[in-house]
Amino acid sequence: MVSILKPKHVKSLESLVITHVSAGWSHFGFVQYTGGLFTCGDGSFGQLGHGDCNSHYSPLKVSYFDSKHVDQIACGLSGDTVYWFGYGKRGQPGVSMDNIISISLPQATVGLEGVEIVSIDANGDHSAALSGDGRLYTWGRGFGSTSDVHCPRRLPSSLCFIQVALGWNHMLVLTGEGEVFMLGGNHHGVLGDPQKGSPMKHLCEEESKGEALVKVQGLDGSKVVQIAAGAEHSALNKVIKTWGWGEHGQLGL
Repeated sequence: MVSILKPKHVKSLESLVITHVSAGWSHFGFVQYTGGLFTCGDGSFGQLGHGDCNSHYSPLKVSYFDSKHVDQIACGLSGDTVYWFGYGKRGQPGVSMDNIISISLPQATVGLEGVEIVSIDANGDHSAALSGDGRLYTWGRGFGSTSDVHCPRRLPSSLCFIQVALGWNHMLVLTGEGEVFMLGGNHHGVLGDPQKGSPMKHLCEEESKGEALVKVQGLDGSKVVQIAAGAEHSALNKVIKTWGWGEHGQLGL
């Protein structure tokens, strides 16, 4: 399949009501209104969830979830219970303390039992989930100097989060007050203005060299309503603002 330069209908999904879409590095996930999950693209690490490492050019229903209702997918995560499939060398599946190269069939993430998960995200060897009471859980590759985490760990913060967005080396979180905080690297100016950043307490008390949660500056008191994180760039909106890596024109400025 060659590259497509203009939006084009996915014919195999035209008869379905799709309520959620997620794009990974080289694969797609589509959630149907009735709770079905379809995936397509590169399946080299089992990230399509079909029990093999085959790639598919057209969306194929993930049969594992035939008896379950999927609400959301994020590059390999889905559902009310969080399931994971795909590449897992840095602990991002959250299913075992062992080093796992890849998982081709969905497995439930360990450590979120009894937690009401309302939102999930995955990117750059990181995984994250938000609970209904605004708590943030992360696992996978550590940010900055922190170690990899193989099971979900709640960030000890008094803030109430309503959105999370993972980049390759950084994470954005949005609070109910409309403030944006960031965790992770500052390559290509991802942080915004590091000279004016307001560092919060370290996320893990036992990690004295851990990365700090930092408030993103330059928003002029605006209450942000949505955030997004790319590989090394970020965006947010009430009025659209972008910053970070712009080599390929991805900032739209």
